[in-house]
Amino acid sequence: MAQFPLVRRQLPSIRILFLLCLAAIAGVAQQPTVSEPIREQLLNGLRILMWPQPAAQDVTLKLRIHSGAAFDLAGKSGEMALLGDILFPDPATIEFFTEEMAGKLDVKTDHDSLTVTMQGRANEFERIVEILRNAILSPQVTPDIVARQRARRLKIVQDTAALPTIAADRAIAARYFGDYPYGRPANGTVENLASVDRSDLMLARDRFLNADNATLTVTGGIERTRAMRALRQLLGSWRKAEQVVPATFRMPAAPDPRTLIVNSPADQTAEVRLAVRGVSRGDADYVAAEILARVARQRWAKLSPELNSKPFFVRNDAHVLPGLLIMGASINSKSSAPVIAGAKKVIESLVREPATATEVEQARSEVIAELTNKLGKPDTMLDVWLDSDTYRLPPISDQLNSMRTVSAGDVQRLALRLFQDKPLASIVLGNSQQLKTELEGRLETEVLPDTPVPNPTTEMAPARKPNSPTKPE
Repeated sequence: MAQFPLVRRQLPSIRILFLLCLAAIAGVAQQPTVSEPIREQLLNGLRILMWPQPAAQDVTLKLRIHSGAAFDLAGKSGEMALLGDILFPDPATIEFFTEEMAGKLDVKTDHDSLTVTMQGRANEFERIVEILRNAILSPQVTPDIVARQRARRLKIVQDTAALPTIAADRAIAARYFGDYPYGRPANGTVENLASVDRSDLMLARDRFLNADNATLTVTGGIERTRAMRALRQLLGSWRKAEQVVPATFRMPAAPDPRTLIVNSPADQTAEVRLAVRGVSRGDADYVAAEILARVARQRWAKLSPELNSKPFFVRNDAHVLPGLLIMGASINSKSSAPVIAGAKKVIESLVREPATATEVEQARSEVIAELTNKLGKPDTMLDVWLDSDTYRLPPISDQLNSMRTVSAGDVQRLALRLFQDKPLASIVLGNSQQLKTELEGRLETEVLPDTPVPNPTTEMAPARKPNSPTKPE
């Protein structure tokens, strides 16, 4: 009988231990399975990551060129995007993938890379690689094809430039970075695309479309031996670069602290953006920046309740070099001043009041869930692995571990690094007359003058000689 009280005293400890064990088991169950690829490399330096799945009927190839729009020549933004467009200029090639093979073929260009995605039937693997070979090794940079694809891209740029969200994103990037590569849209502008000529594209091809500046991923119903035989035969002659062009550029000047008003046809709606300099994708604090962005979003929602019924975000735009941490919202123009003020208060609070353990844990769960979701889908899984090569990241298992171990102290240290006494840029896009009335006396502003957009069919700029890219320091 005398032992019973001792047992009762131990019960809480046993219960706590049991709950901790359950939590540990649940945590393990939620961890994504990282499927390691078979790694190969051709003699020309092309890196290959392969996930054979013999039972699968389809195969997916993604080729990543590790240079993007950051290397567009000065005054010719959209050059690398146009280079991607001319790789597959024949609509019949795209129809072959979409109709005959029920797959897809597309090319996407961002500031850091150019990625070709090809999906089709596994029994057509050699034909798929041959199509890729012809596009990469012998791109058709003829005057007619360049003119046709440039007109196509000009239409895309004109159509998307009218979207307020895209226009606002471009405006904040330009406001903060100016003519620094990340301040220019990766898809180009009407004015700049009009000046990209055939010689510019041939120069970009020679500088960047090289085997040792690329990684190829292959997954699906293809066995290793067959895949490597085709890749060696068809891509083995792809030449190496004479030299790799480094992504180092002269740093931009500090942004104008005034809120820039950008006129856009609108009734009562406005797009707000605020930005500070962020971290690079390969920075040791990248995960902390992802968590910091989500903590900032939590606080902004609490401080500005009107945002809960509107689209808003806090986004960490990281690149090979440091990008931006952006706060953005689509709001009623009458709320512009308080929403901007609220965003600034959030930034100030993250310096004064460290992120709590609860805030960090909630943000961490979101970050891990996002990566888990990407790893669980074949298409986005390949993007995760390609990003690791583009940004020279540690193994994916180590990336997951770093997400689990980021502390509130790490987030606070980064908040001080990014926010304390650092320049801030802000813009608001909408009806300029309404916005001037709303912001007058509440914020120091500058109004962006309206500039006419040239008609690319009648006002094509004369061809210019290739300029040098922004010189490295």
